[in-house]
Amino acid sequence: MTQAATPPPPPLSLPTKVLYGFGSVGYGVKDVAFRSFLLLYYNQVIGVRAELVSFAILVALVVDAVSDPIVGQFSDNLRTRWGRRHPLMFASAIPAAGSLLLLFMPPEGMSDTQMFVYILVVGCCVRTFITFYEIPSSALAPELTTDYDERTSVASYRYFFAYLGGIALAFATLYIFLAPTAEYPVGQLNPAGYWKFALLGSALMFVCIVISSLGTFHRVKYFRPIAPPEKIGFVRTVGQMRTTLANRGFLAILAFGLLKYTAIGLTSALNIYFGTYLWGLNSAELAILTLDSLVGAFLGLLIAPQISKRFGKRNAAFGLAVVAVLVVSAPYLLRIAGLFFDNGNPALVPTLFAVSIVYATCGVSSAILVHAMVGDVVEESELKTGRRSEGIFYAANTFIQKAVSGLGVFFAGLVIALVGLQPGTDPATVDPAVPLNLAMVYVPLLVAFYIVGACFLFYYRIDRQSHQANLDELKLREAAALAEQEKEIEPGGLGRNVNPATTN
Repeated sequence: MTQAATPPPPPLSLPTKVLYGFGSVGYGVKDVAFRSFLLLYYNQVIGVRAELVSFAILVALVVDAVSDPIVGQFSDNLRTRWGRRHPLMFASAIPAAGSLLLLFMPPEGMSDTQMFVYILVVGCCVRTFITFYEIPSSALAPELTTDYDERTSVASYRYFFAYLGGIALAFATLYIFLAPTAEYPVGQLNPAGYWKFALLGSALMFVCIVISSLGTFHRVKYFRPIAPPEKIGFVRTVGQMRTTLANRGFLAILAFGLLKYTAIGLTSALNIYFGTYLWGLNSAELAILTLDSLVGAFLGLLIAPQISKRFGKRNAAFGLAVVAVLVVSAPYLLRIAGLFFDNGNPALVPTLFAVSIVYATCGVSSAILVHAMVGDVVEESELKTGRRSEGIFYAANTFIQKAVSGLGVFFAGLVIALVGLQPGTDPATVDPAVPLNLAMVYVPLLVAFYIVGACFLFYYRIDRQSHQANLDELKLREAAALAEQEKEIEPGGLGRNVNPATTN
């Protein structure tokens, strides 16, 4: 029998895009937990040495990152009546949410070494379980649409909701859960606030994963039929993965991500330290500053598709990354030079907020474009390898993000220890030279990571025209394959591939 071509899908509706993006709220919750709160909680609240905590986070992220390509390859080869992605997405909801809750509720009375093991084991569980949602969900994007510009639109909703989830939860945590009390005048040191963060975060993670998975399930019937996977051994599987990931454009994206996400991990871990010890902000002011990324994510939702149409994805991503790092470095450089507002000045928080909005808008828009660029690599790779490998591409991209953002957190812990910021330090008594030294190490690292990383994007060569050419060539190959199958069927219904038992 010939295999009928898949009927053309109806246009991708706005509700479907929104529901697709909504699931990334859970990923945003996980992200803000690891990047913003985990180091401060275990170091300054629990009292574990910063370098030990950051090393545990690094190891957990690297172990988790190794699982990403495995989950991606498994997702690509899964064949069920519910599609390749959705069974894994549904299955991830409960274990991911439950392990996040445990991460912020460690047993009492443990030594530093025992705390290290606890963070490592439970952290690996959180990140591995969310991988079973995030990788298959990311891999849905190229299947939802093949259009060059609409893929940017789909990615923008994904990033918007990821930032919305993380930022909204961070704001609630800093403004409400970590508000100063008589017992804890520095609210960031109140352990009860982190327990409330974990309760709300785990609930959000569960609900958003389930709703998003249900909201995209109806599109499964429109996905292109995928041939059953070859039954090959481990060695050939690894060889196929290596061939797939050797795509030049994808390697350029990975190189950019390697440096960019190291910088992001460093920034996310140190932001709350700078806010507390360099800028002298209270928890309410820190909460206000978290909204910059929410504004940036909303603006990125609008800007990324437009700037992609005007300049192309690669050029726009490069320019936005460079502008982002130059803008965000300015307050630190001015403070080091003695030219920035003093702590307590009414203009300090609004200025930091404005700078952060520009940084967040550029950073989010750049990330959206790169996510869409990964989708365009899928068809180019299919032409060369004959395989659709959305899962492995997005898994490898996420692998880099997780591993090197963990490296950034590790660097943050080392820098904190290097400048002599001790656990439980009161912001009112800290030596002013300590946070300045922290800034003097941080800024050069940040600029170098971003600028060098952005330069690798010039090795990515897919634009709107070449992407359309790839789609046209794939359609020609599909039509030729169907025509070849039809030639094998004779007018009487018997073809060349007849059961030998019927021809004796």
